[in-house]
Amino acid sequence: MMERTEKKVEEFIRKYQMIRKGDTVIAGVSGGADSVCLLFVLCALRERLEFNIRVCHVNHGLRGAEADADEEYVRALCGSLGVECRIFRENVELIARKRKQSTEEAGRMVRREAFESMCRTEDGAWIKETRIATAHHRDDNAETVLMNLARGTGLKGLCGIRPVHGRWIRPLLILGRGEIEDCLRAKGIRWCEDATNSGDDYTRNRIRHHIMPALAEQVNAGVCRHLDELSRQAQDVWSYLEQGVEAAKKRCVETVWPGTASAGKELPEGEMVCIKAEPFRREHPAVQKQLLRDCIAHVRGGQRDIEAVHVQDLMALFDRQTGRKADLPGNVKALRTYDGILLKRCPSARGEKRSGQQELSGDGEKDALSQGVELKVPGEVRLPGGKGTVTCRFLTGQDVSAAMQIPQKSYTKWFDYDIIKYSLYARTRRSGDYLTVDEKGGRQKLKSYFINEKIPREERENMLLIADGEHIIWIPGRRMSRAYQVRSTTKKILEIKITEEKKNVRDDQSTCSGGKSGRENQGAGQTDQRRL
Repeated sequence: MMERTEKKVEEFIRKYQMIRKGDTVIAGVSGGADSVCLLFVLCALRERLEFNIRVCHVNHGLRGAEADADEEYVRALCGSLGVECRIFRENVELIARKRKQSTEEAGRMVRREAFESMCRTEDGAWIKETRIATAHHRDDNAETVLMNLARGTGLKGLCGIRPVHGRWIRPLLILGRGEIEDCLRAKGIRWCEDATNSGDDYTRNRIRHHIMPALAEQVNAGVCRHLDELSRQAQDVWSYLEQGVEAAKKRCVETVWPGTASAGKELPEGEMVCIKAEPFRREHPAVQKQLLRDCIAHVRGGQRDIEAVHVQDLMALFDRQTGRKADLPGNVKALRTYDGILLKRCPSARGEKRSGQQELSGDGEKDALSQGVELKVPGEVRLPGGKGTVTCRFLTGQDVSAAMQIPQKSYTKWFDYDIIKYSLYARTRRSGDYLTVDEKGGRQKLKSYFINEKIPREERENMLLIADGEHIIWIPGRRMSRAYQVRSTTKKILEIKITEEKKNVRDDQSTCSGGKSGRENQGAGQTDQRRL
């Protein structure tokens, strides 16, 4: 059976030209069935395809003796196969706190950094003849596609896991999980079981343990294969679309520098991207949307937080009058000009400002709050315009027990600090702002919340918000985001207290919409004791 598996993987490697003669393949081996199978198959093919193998194993420091046993197993296995093995020992929990990431995300980043460090020389230069092999298989790909669909995705999300992406290769994508385990059993090869894989703490585990089996039993037994085939078709279409977008960029996009006729005076000095309206209108809508997304990503330095709504806002700007603007993620500003649209990344809310630059909005206290005031954690900051003071502190001792009691004061709220990703800011609203409105992570645009709560337009512009990037963690006096709610599993609690001259404020820690406006509650002079 192993021979048949080796042949399938070899054909797959050759089809996608994953490995070339003389390459060194860095294989990620955790000790689980998938990675052990990957190692055995690569060892069987290394002479035939003429490549070298090195193993990378990362001990995340999360599972104590169990993780140490996995490390020893991988070390011994590599020794028996005559493969060089490099062990990385990391404190992922500490790294996650420092980077303000989840442990899952920090673990992924740590593994990636370990792989890439093995692909560089001592002076940091890339070694061209290296490939990084991970043990993703067909079932992993099917789960990824389904998860992307459920969360809301475009065509790119349907592509799932690619067989080759730069120097990263996935030789086992041609195999299912069952094939891999059957193959190892047939050869009498044992592997390590990670206890965390049997739980339902992670979204992927819940999909793997409950949704995929239900689909296979009640809808179609070949669901994994069909989702995998869908991803291959999406990859072909995506590749074709990318070619069209690159060609369209040459026709529609140019770099604009200060002092040129088309630069205008509405944006700070520096490099800008101009999307010319006339040639842009002649492109296919699918090309137009992806071109805009790519332009935003180029200006802001990455795809993070760019959603369909931002692309739609930019599309709509082409039909607006000259001089109209739009705010985009990453402090990117868009300006409608006579020729088309100018995109520029402006000084961030952290106060970055190059010499000679000026802010887009007007001067004064309102502008200061729109740019954002970074909170000191822990510490105290005064808001501009006499709007009060924001004090942050970490709870200790009996304060922690008190944090589990509801309600809390409307202007004193407690948050799960480990959930926070970025520096916190007190500011007014921006395009792209949203709240988490339920325990499942469902989002609601801040604009929709304002509309549903019938908050007058003039109040929306000046309403104080506490923000973690574009995620609004708290609208003082109204509601907080579900995502940051203190739970029994919370390890570090952050208290945020706003001191301002207001009377009869609501006494409510509710993460629900709140129903009445702040002014109505003040008039009633009552306390809302609703629980979550």
